[in-house]
Amino acid sequence: MRAEKQYLVAEVETHLKKSDYVILTNFTGVTVSDVAELRAELVKENAEFHVVKNSSLRVAAKAMGLPEFEAALAGPTAIVVGGENTAGVAKILKQFFTTKQKLELKVGVMEKKLVTAEVLAAIADLPPFDVLRAQFLSLLTSNAASFVRLLDAKVKKDQPAA
Repeated sequence: MRAEKQYLVAEVETHLKKSDYVILTNFTGVTVSDVAELRAELVKENAEFHVVKNSSLRVAAKAMGLPEFEAALAGPTAIVVGGENTAGVAKILKQFFTTKQKLELKVGVMEKKLVTAEVLAAIADLPPFDVLRAQFLSLLTSNAASFVRLLDAKVKKDQPAA
């Protein structure tokens, strides 16, 4: 492999190592100002948008042991990586697509598993992690509070009236 190709593959590998997910997009028709706007939004989630060559991405993904996504490597490809909040990044991408009607999600890889564009859209519709955590804790505390009230009612029922 030529030195310049090795450099490109190494650069793509560096991007892929930034997170445990990668989202592939088709950016046909996206302007430079649109990309700048998208990158500014992605910075809020510590994510990055990079245009890559399909051949370099193919080689880098294979070297890193990522699942096969050959079918998604048709046409111009950009990757989104970085940050820890995959759902937040998916929300930004979905919102960008909805407003601009330009960016198309191809596939994603999360924890070395292939994820379709539909699954990424469903992830984007989830509430933020902090809200999910609060909802879960609310479920736990409401059940515990109901149990305590039930025990208290039983104790009060068994006590003789004074």
